Amino acid sequence: MVSLDQIQSYMRQQMADDGERKSVNVSGDSLEDVLQQAAIELSIPVKKIEYEILVRGSRGMLGMGKKAFEIVAYPMRAREVAADEAGEVQIDLSLLDGDDEERDRNGDVFVRLDPEGVMLKVTRPKGSGVRATERQAMEKLLQRVDGDLDKTRVAKVVKGADGEFIKVGNYDYDPSADASLTVDITESEMKAYLLAYPPGEGGADPTHGQIVAFLQANEVVTGLDEAAIRRLEEDPIYRESFLVASGVPPTDGADARVEHTFVINPGHIKLKETNGRVDFKELNLVQNVVEGQILARKIAAERGEPGQTVTGKLLSAEDGKDVDMPVGKNVRVSDDGMTALSELNGQVVVTGGKILVEPVHVISGDVNLKTGNILFLGTVVVKGNVDDGFTVKAAGNIEVMGSVGKSMLDAEGDIIVHQGVAGKTAGIIRCGKSVWAKFIENARVEAGHLVVVSDGIISSTILSDGKIICKGKRASIVGGQIRAVEEINAKSLGSVSGSETVLEVGYDPKRKEKLSKIEGRRETLREDLDDVKLNMSTIENFVKAGRKIPDDRKTYYQELKARRVDLKSELEKLKEEANEIREYLSDLKVAGRISASGTVFPGVKISIKDAFLEVRNEFKAVTFIADNNTVKVTKYEESDEDVTIGRRG
Repeated sequence: MVSLDQIQSYMRQQMADDGERKSVNVSGDSLEDVLQQAAIELSIPVKKIEYEILVRGSRGMLGMGKKAFEIVAYPMRAREVAADEAGEVQIDLSLLDGDDEERDRNGDVFVRLDPEGVMLKVTRPKGSGVRATERQAMEKLLQRVDGDLDKTRVAKVVKGADGEFIKVGNYDYDPSADASLTVDITESEMKAYLLAYPPGEGGADPTHGQIVAFLQANEVVTGLDEAAIRRLEEDPIYRESFLVASGVPPTDGADARVEHTFVINPGHIKLKETNGRVDFKELNLVQNVVEGQILARKIAAERGEPGQTVTGKLLSAEDGKDVDMPVGKNVRVSDDGMTALSELNGQVVVTGGKILVEPVHVISGDVNLKTGNILFLGTVVVKGNVDDGFTVKAAGNIEVMGSVGKSMLDAEGDIIVHQGVAGKTAGIIRCGKSVWAKFIENARVEAGHLVVVSDGIISSTILSDGKIICKGKRASIVGGQIRAVEEINAKSLGSVSGSETVLEVGYDPKRKEKLSKIEGRRETLREDLDDVKLNMSTIENFVKAGRKIPDDRKTYYQELKARRVDLKSELEKLKEEANEIREYLSDLKVAGRISASGTVFPGVKISIKDAFLEVRNEFKAVTFIADNNTVKVTKYEESDEDVTIGRRG
């Protein structure tokens, strides 16, 4: 039995020790920061510091409500240092995580009756909580046992508050009076609830091992709640049922699914901004794909995860269901069945839930602000008109049922305009094959093969690598510059008013035009080179005269030298390119001819290879050919070209 004198002596020693210990008050943004600061001020390692939190800090939200940590710190007692060096951690490291959401918690007292004796555990406070007292410990002990208690040890346990059960007394242990347990298994064996009854006189509280053994003996073998069992062991709760085990429900596997690599509903318009301005013509409503492009991927079905009851029975789960790749025409499935790929260039769409690639994109009305510009890797059919300012580009053909205004049509295949082209001096038609139109007026046309017009060509620039044919009742060519490699044929050429109409055949018009541009560029570069040389010469004359040249002029001179090198290099490349074109044109074997089944009016200028003729007198039903560098007038010859649209391509 501990005497009152012993307790008083122990308390006096504790007070004396506390009075001799140096302490510091420090504050900072985090507990780590203040402990480091305290270690510096006390000149000891952090692990040899004891501390009490005066103010628990907080990081706040978005910089608001921030609060600093504040502690009082002092050196650990010698015996506590020895314990720490032996591996017993003294600092509550859980406080170092800085969790602002952790609530303040007072120190607590736990009592359990064990076959070895009366066990006491005291925990430290957290946050702004207060420490447990010896009075609290004694009150709780006396509620459980009237046996022999070691009050000195009780005081030590309260002071240390290390969260471990320590024996502080004895009682007459009677195993027959131990606490009793019952278990209730419910919800198709998915839940197990434990009910404990308090021990009788001399009986002990249940231990963790006893609880687990009891549950296993009653077939509760899986899904045990270790935390709940530990709580029951540390702080027994009697005559109250609580959950101690939960089964794991089965999880069915997710079904296979298909993920598209394109936007299924392109109606959601994303406008592009260029130089601060939104271009309402670029709506990007057509989703182009190329041959071999992946259009969709299948995510495989997942296997189900079986469940288990608290009694260990397995619960089966369903595997996810597979799905077929939803493909339609012009789309194929890979050998492994996991991807869908386009079989050709075109527009990808989803119809009836299936992925299709359409080689033809049909515009049901006009190309205007509603449709935006059209870019398609296939053939485009426009049921209406192409309004001024809009562009249609296609990797295949372009067919316009209506008319084309001051617009651009660009196709790798053919272009057909049923109601004609009114270009207003800015319309451009460009194709890799042939152009068919009712009429062409004030436009520029470039074709890789034929240009076929039924009602005539007016004041336009037409370039053809093949033939230009105007065939119809009003099939005339009036004004402009018309160039073809092989032939120009129309009902009439020029007009009564004598408007200048330039007709050229027998050479590649695109190469000749490119040669003209190269010569223009060469002339500009030669002028630039002359300017550079003049500026360099001026600076060189200053040097020869012995005059001092500022640093900025020296830098400028070096820039001129570099510019001179660049200009000479570009001029040499252009010279070589021009010579190649001239050699190609001189070797061109096409003879070329220009024909009119009706009238050729004065004012028409005819060039056939190197021969030239300006028509001064009216001709009827004639064909012009070249003979010994002279344009010769012969009897009209019908073109042998079949210009029906069915033969295009």
